[in-house]
Amino acid sequence: MSEVAIQIRELNERIERESAFIDLINNEIRKVIIGQKHLIDSMLVALLSDGHVLLEGVPGLAKTLAINTLAHTIDAKFARIQFTPDLLPADLIGTMIYSQKEEEFQVRKGPLFANLILADEINRSPAKVQSALLEAMQEKQVTIGSQTFELPKPFLVLATQNPIEQEGTYPLPEAQVDRFMLKIVITYPSKEEEKYIVRENLAMQFPVASTVIKPDDIEKARKVVKEVYMDEKIEQYILDIVFATRFPAQYKLPQFVALINYGASPRASINLAKAAKAYAFIRRRGYVIPEDVRAVCHDVLRHRIGLTYEAEAENVTSEDIITEILNNIEVP
Repeated sequence: MSEVAIQIRELNERIERESAFIDLINNEIRKVIIGQKHLIDSMLVALLSDGHVLLEGVPGLAKTLAINTLAHTIDAKFARIQFTPDLLPADLIGTMIYSQKEEEFQVRKGPLFANLILADEINRSPAKVQSALLEAMQEKQVTIGSQTFELPKPFLVLATQNPIEQEGTYPLPEAQVDRFMLKIVITYPSKEEEKYIVRENLAMQFPVASTVIKPDDIEKARKVVKEVYMDEKIEQYILDIVFATRFPAQYKLPQFVALINYGASPRASINLAKAAKAYAFIRRRGYVIPEDVRAVCHDVLRHRIGLTYEAEAENVTSEDIITEILNNIEVP
């Protein structure tokens, strides 16, 4: 056996041990959340690869409950911020308050100083509030007055968008949407799942998840995720997928030339590689396989492909384009 193969086998065994807590988290979340497996996996992928999530779905699909339960299982501080048209940046990050007792201005930190943030209906607030949140997401720090404060670690923002009501909303600009690692679209539960949801909510006592790990363990796991082995062929596969969104004709997809306004940015390639590594870790593997890339591809690229009016007229979505690209590009 070659030296590289031995190293990969050792790494695989180590990651299988290090990722054991994933099963514990999943078991605890499943006590509370019925179904929504894709949402739970995606939140773990974002948490392990230090990314943020944009979530689209109608109200009542347990978005708040899911992230609150995740926060509970990892003993992290959770904050929910309801975005409204009259919200100000200071309502998120905090402000300077004059203390008469001390006779000086003191910092009062806002709700953003938590580990897991639910930014509910982010498209309801004006651009200056959105940009304050996005700056905090990018820089992992906040400036109040003349002081700069680091945000706690881990720091994950899960922002929701309501796809139904568009009146009185401020759509996120494309450049800002690109800062979200994943965009997840969640749908209704199945009839069988909903039966259990109703029963759970009518029971004498609503189930509660237990704390199984600490935030420091997530920080350690993030370092291990970076060690997950990614072969050069997988790197090439990721680049081919992203470049096919920019130059579809070069990848034997000329039908998309008139439909794609702009392709995915370099952030897409970075996030696709990071998410694939985290997905392999969740599957308790020390190396990335093409199925890992395919599993996270729609969530990473869905909000990064700009469509032309022609695509909208023909009812072609970014989902359709990603699926077609994945079907056409040769799997290593």
